[in-house]
Amino acid sequence: MKRFFQIFVPIVLVTTGFLLFRYFIASAPEPRSRPSINTTPEVVARKLETENYEITLKSQGTVQARTTSNLIPEIRGRIMKVASNFREGEFIEEGDVLIEIDDSDYQTELIVADANLAQAELREYEEAARYEQAKLDWARLNPDQEANPLTLREPQIKQARAATASAAARLENAKRNLERTKIRAPFAGRILTKNVDVGQYVSPGNQLARIYAVDFAEVRLPLTATQYSFLDLPWIYRGENAALREGPLVTLKSTVGGDTHEWRGRIVRDGGSVDTKSRQMFVVAQIRNPYGRTEEGRPPMKVGSFVQAEISGKTLEDVYVIPRVLLRENEYVLLVDGENYLERKSVNVAWETDDVIVVDRGLSVGDKLCLTEVPFALEGWPVNVTNESGIEIAAVVDESAPARTRPPRAPAGGGGIGAVVDRWIAIGGDKLPAELKAKLEDLKTSNDFSKMLPVRGEFLEWAEANDIEVPTGGGGRGGRGGGGGGRGGF
Repeated sequence: MKRFFQIFVPIVLVTTGFLLFRYFIASAPEPRSRPSINTTPEVVARKLETENYEITLKSQGTVQARTTSNLIPEIRGRIMKVASNFREGEFIEEGDVLIEIDDSDYQTELIVADANLAQAELREYEEAARYEQAKLDWARLNPDQEANPLTLREPQIKQARAATASAAARLENAKRNLERTKIRAPFAGRILTKNVDVGQYVSPGNQLARIYAVDFAEVRLPLTATQYSFLDLPWIYRGENAALREGPLVTLKSTVGGDTHEWRGRIVRDGGSVDTKSRQMFVVAQIRNPYGRTEEGRPPMKVGSFVQAEISGKTLEDVYVIPRVLLRENEYVLLVDGENYLERKSVNVAWETDDVIVVDRGLSVGDKLCLTEVPFALEGWPVNVTNESGIEIAAVVDESAPARTRPPRAPAGGGGIGAVVDRWIAIGGDKLPAELKAKLEDLKTSNDFSKMLPVRGEFLEWAEANDIEVPTGGGGRGGRGGGGGGRGGF
């Protein structure tokens, strides 16, 4: 019996274990299928074409009158009357009588001056008669001798004529003073401030009012040196007229009561100097008849209003207009070559706005501009390309060309492959399998970008299987003046 148990029991145990093993294998659940991850990015590209781009320069300024004057009397006296439109904000026309000064004293001066002129003319007539009589008497008594000027009374007649001229001048001065008792508007304009009224005594030097012309309005607009270089203005040299007949067009905008209104004018001259503090240059825009009623029903352009200006600058020919967000690191854009590989291309930005950049060098007609922000922005990375209409663009492979062996470049703005691997390891944490972690460490040590895509695909597949979220973008954004730029990330 002992021998029987020694043989039978092991056979039973082995058989039972085998049956249990078969049972567990047969009843094991089917492994969950994991979707394959396509690591080839999908991008949208557009073929580049040249175009002409008209530059618009933006500035701002305050509306000023072209002419501003102070009304000052040339005589003294008491104000007897003021015009009904001699009020602040009232319009005046050239020649309007605004103020009348008491003219009684000047009427008297005129009468006296007129009487003095009559007396002076009488003396001149008398001296002229005496001169003629002296000439006749001398010729009769001394026919062969030359007469002395005093004998002929020549000094007396010169004195009489001078007295007549002086009296005539005093009469004209009296007339002018009488006319000056009426203060007239020197030009069509508007009263800015009023300083006097009826009953006040004024004298030369007193400011009666301040007025400004309404035929033109002007705005002094600051421009940077770069902006000024794109403005189509000729250089003005000594001896030349600084005014421009047909300067660049300018559109001025102002918001009044929630509505934005526009006025059109021209640049008429530049400021002629550079501001020492801001290093800006100035140009002057002029608007004709700013207070006239228009068909559009817009309000008048008041002096002191703040306006935004858009100035028509030069036109750049045969350039490429690209969305600003596609400019990376202030230097390059992403293109897709004929074999559908990403390619970085350095460009020269001739002009930029908040929305677009204008490139004049570095690109060619027919280049395919990548419109999609691709993570990593690796040069030499294969992509699937469609145009903006969603039609796929097939790669054109040159069979005679050697196979691509160049490794991709480091990510733009991502801190290098080591920084990317460190972020992946940090995301995986303690859950990261030892084998996958070893591959990541090896990738970091080798710094071989050609191995990066398969390792990245394996890491993303593991992360998805374990419900671990991996950011698809990150890094910094750089750009010209806060515009577009490059991205780096996962």
